[in-house]
Amino acid sequence: MTNRALADIDPAVIDDLVDANHILYNEGVVDGFGHISVRHPANPNHFLIARSMAPALVTAADIMTIDLDSNPVGPNPPASYAERFIHGEIYRARPDVMAVSHSHSPSVIPFGIVPGATLRAVSHMGAFIGDGAPVFEIRDTAPASDMLVRTPELGKALAKSLGRFNIVLMRGHGSTVAGATLRQAVYRAIYAEWNAKLQLDALRLGSPIYLTREEAEGAARANDAAIDRAWHLWKRAVRES
Repeated sequence: MTNRALADIDPAVIDDLVDANHILYNEGVVDGFGHISVRHPANPNHFLIARSMAPALVTAADIMTIDLDSNPVGPNPPASYAERFIHGEIYRARPDVMAVSHSHSPSVIPFGIVPGATLRAVSHMGAFIGDGAPVFEIRDTAPASDMLVRTPELGKALAKSLGRFNIVLMRGHGSTVAGATLRQAVYRAIYAEWNAKLQLDALRLGSPIYLTREEAEGAARANDAAIDRAWHLWKRAVRES
């Protein structure tokens, strides 16, 4: 492993994070870019994430520890993701969040760039989206930027836009999801893209019938109870590929 701070962590935690990277790639949510993290199981002020690299290539040796100021922990750390501030500031703002995933999945992006468009739950599998995902407008914090959340100030602004939601869109960039577990964050990243595809298709036909808040809350609870079913399928797919 690249970081001595990982020595006392259950290897299963590291394995799950590696699998999460591979699953998101295999399911078409990330490509050469994007990242996922999990809060440190013993220290809530740290999180685990891969070094800066393509998610599909991540191994256990690539996992590193970063603190909530988004500084790598330990001597001679490898290069970390420029947008690690997404993770650090969401973990700081949301003690309930145990995992964070950031991606650029293509069907989600249109809902953050068209005024008046809102990503909403159109199917029970996307119920966690509820009655509308907020949109982070980077220009409100940095009028001139490269669109990357590469500073604490931008990370804080993104976390504020996320608020108590499960997902936040990032105008012209992608989205970030938060989960109470790593597996939930993976599920949400995958089904945000899936729901967005369905919503785009429905909008071509007419006006979609969206889930009510009560329907979304009930379906989300049911889905959360069955996440392992999907996780084990996705995990087998990447192990066999």
